[in-house]
Amino acid sequence: MSWKPEVDGIEQRRRAAQDLGGEEAVAKQHAMGRLTIRERVGALLDRESFAEQGPIAGHAELGDDGALQSFTAANYVLGMGRIDGRPVVVGGEDFTQRGGSPSPAGLRKSVFAEEMAVQYRVPLVRLLQGGGGSVAGTSGKGAQVTAGSPVNAPHRFLSIANAMATAPVVSAGLGAVAGLPAARLVASHFSLMTRGASQVLVAGPAVVERALGEQLTKEQLGGAKIHARSGVVDNVVADEEEAMAQVRRFLSYLPTNVWEGAPRTSCDDDPERCEEALLSIVPRNRRRVYDARKLVNHVVDAGSFFELGAGYGRSQITGLARLAGQPVGIWANDPRYYAGSMTADGARKVRRFVDLCDTFHLPVVAFVDEPGFMIGSEAEKDATIRFGTEAIFAVVQSSVPWASVIVRKTYGVAAAGHFAPGAHVLSWPSAEGGALPIEGGVAVAFRREIEAAEDPDALRRELEERFSRGRSAFPRAESFGVNDLIDPRRTRPSLCEWIEWIQPLLARHVGEHRHAIRP
Repeated sequence: MSWKPEVDGIEQRRRAAQDLGGEEAVAKQHAMGRLTIRERVGALLDRESFAEQGPIAGHAELGDDGALQSFTAANYVLGMGRIDGRPVVVGGEDFTQRGGSPSPAGLRKSVFAEEMAVQYRVPLVRLLQGGGGSVAGTSGKGAQVTAGSPVNAPHRFLSIANAMATAPVVSAGLGAVAGLPAARLVASHFSLMTRGASQVLVAGPAVVERALGEQLTKEQLGGAKIHARSGVVDNVVADEEEAMAQVRRFLSYLPTNVWEGAPRTSCDDDPERCEEALLSIVPRNRRRVYDARKLVNHVVDAGSFFELGAGYGRSQITGLARLAGQPVGIWANDPRYYAGSMTADGARKVRRFVDLCDTFHLPVVAFVDEPGFMIGSEAEKDATIRFGTEAIFAVVQSSVPWASVIVRKTYGVAAAGHFAPGAHVLSWPSAEGGALPIEGGVAVAFRREIEAAEDPDALRRELEERFSRGRSAFPRAESFGVNDLIDPRRTRPSLCEWIEWIQPLLARHVGEHRHAIRP
């Protein structure tokens, strides 16, 4: 007698699991312009690379004769696959069942996704669309279950934290994401959401209305317009196709895990390329701004700059790029927002970005135009000095190689956050610095003289012009206060040369990295 009946039972369950929540539920998902979880996995991974885990996890109904009557799959799909030939763990909720609220087996699989990434030391990608827990519990209404978790159960967030310490973690919000899935989304090195089709919420409209009396839609509570600026997600994309492309691109800059170096690729862009536009990109008029993103793109490998968090902490630009094929972290002040000064949100953004680079062994290149911490009553209410000092701590505690290019301003305490210990410092002729920006310094030091002058505005302008002439970049270079004062057109060649110098350092900069307490 063979085991064919049991093998047939396996195949029946596998086929049923492929149907997800059924034809009608799948059609409803498609009608909302969203893919199913299995379609999302297929769109993300290399063709035919998905090896599913727990493919028949779920709940079976059996007849009196033991034959399978019906089968409901776990509403979480999980497995190992490849992106550009490199291994990853990928998982996500099946929204066609229970609105993504976890079934018992689905919850186990969602936890195992993180544990699997830790066990095999590979990146984790979450494709999220789920409502978190239900008042009815994981087993549904009226189910008799034991209360709570065992006292010796691992902490729910331990596997999440361990995954982030082991390998890159990426999460994409592709529909309504609330509760624990929302916490998982932000517990990532890179998070994104689709515009108009996804929302990220601590709690949905019904709960909010009952608790606070606010009547808001999901979009008003946690749509892309809200979270692009809140910092909950790094990037907002147009649709699921762009989401998958950004996930793949982000991972291309990072190592498979913290015990490996970031993957250096071949580069067709000449390391000796000198961009003529850099000679005049910074205006001589100190009150005029320039396009910092153009500056970055003139220096890094062509087409390699991938910005993170453009809508949040907007005075600070952060992203990934390549120099001579080497993945690097890029940080630049954006003078178009608060003259590039560091706000509380900007400081949080920088701190998280520096930690990302330090965790995954990415050298940092900072293009510095820092007028100081943001000032004023709102800045004080936002605790700018606390979060700014936290960002400075992140920089001084980082251990990756660091290059800083002084493009224009280096003023105040905030300027210290742009130079890690041992940083390779290059300066442009447009560089200037001091304890205070000239305008503020003149206002403080000559307040009485200006107030008593016959023409206060004229005296103020005269003093500002006089002191600005004394802020030349040459004295600092002549005193060996920077590694070199360079022609801006030579920025790319100088940095590409530095990239070759640091290769032995990067080879040793592997493993887990930790820091002491921050303010």
